[in-house]
Amino acid sequence: MRIAVCMKQVPVRSQGDMDPETGAIRRSGLRTMANRYDLSALEAALRWKEAEPDSRIDVFTMGPVKAEEVLRLAFAMGADHGYLITDHAFGGADVLATSYTLSQAIRAVGNYDLILCGRQTTDGDTAQVSGALAQWLDIPHLNWVERFERREPTMLTAEVHTECERMEITIPMPCLLSVEAAQYQPRMPSLRLKIAAKKKPVCVLGRHQLADSDEEHYGFKGSATKVKKIYPPKPVEHQPVFEGSAEQAAQCILNHWRECR
Repeated sequence: MRIAVCMKQVPVRSQGDMDPETGAIRRSGLRTMANRYDLSALEAALRWKEAEPDSRIDVFTMGPVKAEEVLRLAFAMGADHGYLITDHAFGGADVLATSYTLSQAIRAVGNYDLILCGRQTTDGDTAQVSGALAQWLDIPHLNWVERFERREPTMLTAEVHTECERMEITIPMPCLLSVEAAQYQPRMPSLRLKIAAKKKPVCVLGRHQLADSDEEHYGFKGSATKVKKIYPPKPVEHQPVFEGSAEQAAQCILNHWRECR
């Protein structure tokens, strides 16, 4: 069983400088961490490997050279191989270009039975990359997966929890699942693996290692969305406090709303 896990390095804090020309986050100098939702995707893969020890877990991350830290963390948790997707041409990618780049990298490495993603990233919050990636790879996918297991040699059963209902769905492999964080709390890295992770090789994939090396398909050039304008929200120095009964508070809120219109 070959499993691919997609992970991303994100800023530790939400405050970040943005390029007014492109609308992209200026990541230079920002403290970073592994996206917490992606750690849950890795945990799901590790639990699968515990049940099926012959499985192989490959982790893919796209970003600058510093994003290698995510792969080192994945090694310390139990991942087998790591692939850093980095190239100046990949910078500033939107959902479309990001998912396309990931699909090209995954295809460059080989065929996978299962691809796992986190629900979303804490910097972009679009929750769209996983679905777009599945479309590029032309494989079925499910979002909001809380649990999954093998039903038959080439079939999985997944428990999906939407806003309206909980469903059990059977899906053929290869497939892509976007897992929920609540059911897959990431484990602490192993000290033994953490030491070994420092020496473990990382495979670097640039544009010229991909089947499609046309820079027009990546980064800003390959993005379908363009930022028209960005601006920081106005800081709020004071918030009014209403006291009294529920009826009095409701009337105060209504009056305040009318004054602010």
